[in-house]
Amino acid sequence: MFPSILFESAFISSPFGHYLLSPTPDAIILAVNDAFLKASARTREELVGVSLFQAFPGNPDDPNDTGEADLRTSLDKVRATGRPDTLPAVRYPIPVVQPNGETVFEERFWTSTSTPIFGPGGELVCISHSNSDVTAQVRSEAAVRESEKRFRALTNATAEVIYRMSPDWTQLRHLEGRGFLKDSADVTRFWLEEYIPPEDQARLHQAIARAIRDSSVFELEHRVRRADGSHGWTLSRAVPMFDAAGQVYEWIGAASDITERKASEEKLREADRRKDEFLAMLAHELRNPLAPIGAAAELLQRMKLDEAIIQRTSQIIGRQVGHMTALIDDLLDVSRVTRGLVELDSAPLDFGAVLHEAVEQVTPLIQARRHQLALRLPPAGTLVAGDRKRLVQVVANLLNNAAKYTPEGGRLELASSIDAAQRLCIDVHDNGIGMAPELSVRVFELFAQAERSSDRSSGGLGLGLALVKSLVELHGGTVACDSDGQGRGSRFSVCLPLLERQAPDAAPPSEELRSAAQPGSLRVMIVDDNVDAAVTLSMLLESAGHLVAVEHDALRGLECAHGFVPKVCLLDIGLPGIDGLELARRLRALPETMEAVLVAVTGYGQERDREQILGAGFDHHLVKPIDTGRLYALLEGAAVPAA
Repeated sequence: MFPSILFESAFISSPFGHYLLSPTPDAIILAVNDAFLKASARTREELVGVSLFQAFPGNPDDPNDTGEADLRTSLDKVRATGRPDTLPAVRYPIPVVQPNGETVFEERFWTSTSTPIFGPGGELVCISHSNSDVTAQVRSEAAVRESEKRFRALTNATAEVIYRMSPDWTQLRHLEGRGFLKDSADVTRFWLEEYIPPEDQARLHQAIARAIRDSSVFELEHRVRRADGSHGWTLSRAVPMFDAAGQVYEWIGAASDITERKASEEKLREADRRKDEFLAMLAHELRNPLAPIGAAAELLQRMKLDEAIIQRTSQIIGRQVGHMTALIDDLLDVSRVTRGLVELDSAPLDFGAVLHEAVEQVTPLIQARRHQLALRLPPAGTLVAGDRKRLVQVVANLLNNAAKYTPEGGRLELASSIDAAQRLCIDVHDNGIGMAPELSVRVFELFAQAERSSDRSSGGLGLGLALVKSLVELHGGTVACDSDGQGRGSRFSVCLPLLERQAPDAAPPSEELRSAAQPGSLRVMIVDDNVDAAVTLSMLLESAGHLVAVEHDALRGLECAHGFVPKVCLLDIGLPGIDGLELARRLRALPETMEAVLVAVTGYGQERDREQILGAGFDHHLVKPIDTGRLYALLEGAAVPAA
């Protein structure tokens, strides 16, 4: 009796749901313990003597409810084999009666084990059925799976690359959403060799070592090998994962492709650099006309002048004011065009006349530099619709640009043709200094300049070609530039739509424009290619009693120095041919001028310019427009009895 009482007590008080079933297929409930009654919210009176399948029927409206069928199969197996059978996490809705009498099914999940109980003769007496409610566990596992599913979807949808790294960062354990990174069949090999360019590895090692040492977040912008094989930029950020002991067992990180951002930043830096170069050149160009204007003004104040000198001085002032006005007009013109404020006065134009007018404007510069210009005009009556003034400006700017970047005695060509698209194309070709490939692709950008030289004839404000591009596009045309490289000339092309379709005719014979060769107390030599600046300065010095020689070319200045033997040399830096820096070095090497006082008179006034000038052998550096008081003081310091 005692074992029976003990079994009953253990059965009733077991924390796991438990009941005994008849061995018959209808599985009558013979006994049930308290844990099962609590879990199922039933009473013994409701369950004992009732078929298990009647007490807990399945939900006929739910095709996914397989709990009853699974349980029947399991019990059949127990009866057939006489061995226990277990069902893991069976979905078995529990019917619950609501206060209003309506029955609803509450979804629950159970694990159950059915064990056969045999009598003394080996016959099956009953089936012991124990179960445990694992609904919370099943739902938790489902939530984890859903979370993992969302993570995978997020990884696939994002452009980020997600990675897992070993504690010492030597092994890339996992990579998700490869995105922009180059693919690799083996992500377990040493990842630095696989993904990081050699020149960036040292910097990356330092950042990694710092993060490992401090167990802190790793964050770094560095280059990386991209999927297309190129080297791009990434922002990589990884956080340490700590175990219960506070030790890092893994790093989880994400890498973003920032290649486009880096390219944009580089463009901004380049634009800023070009802006600084432009401002320096603009200051130089504005100081040049200020120098003769200032000298002329002081000349008018210092002495009684005859009418001829006054007229000459006023002409100099007028020319230099005109030069400054042209500079300012260019600046304003670019501003108006880039803001879309220019309105074209469009009319049918004979483009041959446009070309003649543009050539006429540039002819003085071409003759001064002894260039040859070949013209090939379009067929007579070639018409375009456009603004005459603006189109003349376009061609004149291209010719002026070609003349400026072609050494003296060079050759220019202005040719026209009609292409297959029935557009009028104007080509300006020169055999000048050419340009590097990186400049040719951005030559029409605002402030784009060739490498700055002290000779301003080899530089510019970076406005003319930008203005050309804007004006041509306003006329519905296109511009292009190409060069075979430095020292190999350049070609600029402008194509404009014809006013009406015309078949190309044979071009008239080329016309050649060939410019003729252009031809006392202190000895002072002035070398400045700005004629007005040199003349006005010489007039000032002569009025002060000095003997002055003026040259506008560095080589002529060297020739002059042999016979004139100047005590003081006032040298411009921006000279054609050899610049003022090289001229100073050569003067220092001449016996006649090795002890002369060399004074730089220039528009370059930045500190780096001053250091370069003094390093070339100059004694003093004066910035245009010069401080005449300081100049006179320098001359007084160098004064010796006239030779």
